[in-house]
Amino acid sequence: MQYTQLGRSGLKVSRLCLGTMNFGPQTEETDARAIMDSALESGINFFDTANVYGGAGHRGRTEEILGRWFATGGERRERTVLATKLYGTMADRPNESRLSALSIRRALDASLKRLQTDHIDLYQFHHVDRMTPWDEIWQAIDVAVQQGKILYSGSSNFAGWHIAQAQEAAVRRHSFGLVSEQSIYNLLTRNVELEVIPAAQQYGLGLIPWSPLQGGLLGGVLKKGHDGVRRTEGRSLATLEKHRDQIRQFEDFAGELAREPGDVALAWLLHQPAVTAPIVGPRTPGQLQAALRALDLVLDAAALQRLDGIFPGHRTAPEDYAW
Repeated sequence: MQYTQLGRSGLKVSRLCLGTMNFGPQTEETDARAIMDSALESGINFFDTANVYGGAGHRGRTEEILGRWFATGGERRERTVLATKLYGTMADRPNESRLSALSIRRALDASLKRLQTDHIDLYQFHHVDRMTPWDEIWQAIDVAVQQGKILYSGSSNFAGWHIAQAQEAAVRRHSFGLVSEQSIYNLLTRNVELEVIPAAQQYGLGLIPWSPLQGGLLGGVLKKGHDGVRRTEGRSLATLEKHRDQIRQFEDFAGELAREPGDVALAWLLHQPAVTAPIVGPRTPGQLQAALRALDLVLDAAALQRLDGIFPGHRTAPEDYAW
């Protein structure tokens, strides 16, 4: 396994992050435990979850699955860099969502209880809260850090200017601020290259891409004959039809490399300088093993240029559109 530091922090994390969103809704607890054990055995020490994960009517269930797994011992908690998130609605009451100081306190204590741990290593804002001032957010986070309940803070789904706003407010308070940003980023969806990635690099945040295979569309969907509900219904089907020619070219190029398309898509992310660790969300142990193959795939300059030709990216704003 390869390791790197998370943003400007001294925290070492694996180059792949285990996403747990499927644990509960898609993956039974027994299989989820097997996946987590296999992840640790392979060297993945970075696990990501969120307080809202668990499925409709079962928010919090995924954290509970992780908590019961930690409780089985074997230094599972000690070997894991644990990341979770808050923002989404957890109950039909005021102050059970967003990022007010009260919401942060309640959500944090509830996550700690479900996860059966005394601290969270990376506590992430699942979305920007335009209604709560950053001074209030950072005051609540600073208290939690002083209490030993969290170590680092991260953001998710932030715009570039949100990152700047958060970091400048942290500087004014002499707080450490954000160390990571979790955004959708893959060969098909490269909007973060405009402003999010430049902001993250300027302020020392590591990028943690979610949906690295665009919901499976970069995992060989044409080659496999449209298997899998998630890939072939709703927005995924519309995206497939819109980008069918590009996806076909991509799968053909993966064939030239004698690698699976998913390997190539993940390896491309691992070659991007801003990326710390793509989040892989396996539903089965086999899918986890498939993701690990990308760590050994080295793409040379010609291969990277070929991929940029199939899926053109963005230059930093404003040069991308103004010059």
